[in-house]
Amino acid sequence: MINFLRLIRYKNLLIIVLTQYLMRWSIIKPILGVYEFKLQFSELNFFFLVMATVFITAAGYVINDYFDTKTDMVNRPETVIVGKLMNRRWAILLHVLFNSIGIGLGTYISFYIGIPVLSLVFVLITGILWFYSTTYKRQFLIGNIIVAFLTAVVPLMVILFEIPLLKNEYGLLLKELRSDFTHIILWVSAFALFAFLLTMIREIIKDVEDYEGDSAYGRKTMPIVLGVLNSKIIIITFLLTTLFSIVYIYLRFLNDLVTLIYFGVFLIIPLLYLLYKIIVADDKKDYHTASNLSKVIMLAGIFYALVANYIIIQNF
Repeated sequence: MINFLRLIRYKNLLIIVLTQYLMRWSIIKPILGVYEFKLQFSELNFFFLVMATVFITAAGYVINDYFDTKTDMVNRPETVIVGKLMNRRWAILLHVLFNSIGIGLGTYISFYIGIPVLSLVFVLITGILWFYSTTYKRQFLIGNIIVAFLTAVVPLMVILFEIPLLKNEYGLLLKELRSDFTHIILWVSAFALFAFLLTMIREIIKDVEDYEGDSAYGRKTMPIVLGVLNSKIIIITFLLTTLFSIVYIYLRFLNDLVTLIYFGVFLIIPLLYLLYKIIVADDKKDYHTASNLSKVIMLAGIFYALVANYIIIQNF
């Protein structure tokens, strides 16, 4: 069971569940409460949406490990499961099963809410994850962008299914109030942007960490194509962009003391420390530590939704 949980990256899946529920309960619900509106996407259907996301992501992890067995034996042999602790055929069966469940749930909720075309989103993501594992991951930069984009999609999926139903229910009333759901979209998009930037940072760090194995099997990752030094410069650029974005969003949209304290303690200081760790990083262990730190910072960014919930309620 432990090996199975490691294979599907259960910690990452829990973060997905946490992210989507925080977007729903801590961002969307309190903003709707300002207008005395209610969520239109039922709790059961929302649970199906979360599970669809979880199963498709788990399938992606399985197929990724399936095709990465050789390089992982060089980069991190202690973590290899497929082909070592699990038969490769079982891995393919799990991949098919998880994708089938995920697409099935996604198709059900898409038809249930009367927007069947949304089911194509789940099929498209499944296809992207397959081609990422077989092709894109081995190409320069494309794989990093795909992973970062799909990570950003996780919070966006919540509004993708909620906003159309809200417009159907409250569209006429909103016209009378001369308002819309822009606040919801902006809040959730900010979390998506943060997730994109932190994932790009972590993916490039992992590529530097995996330089030896990727080089041995002819992959064209950023450190191999541009060199480790240039990759570090790009990581630093993304870190500075993230820091600038956090400061800009605070000064432009927030300006409250609680956010200032949270951003300073849980985001800005850790990001500056990560910046330092990247600058002085010299071996695989250093980059592994930096990779783990970037994941902690992303989790801190997600938990800011709880602070946002407080701010929304207090300000409105």
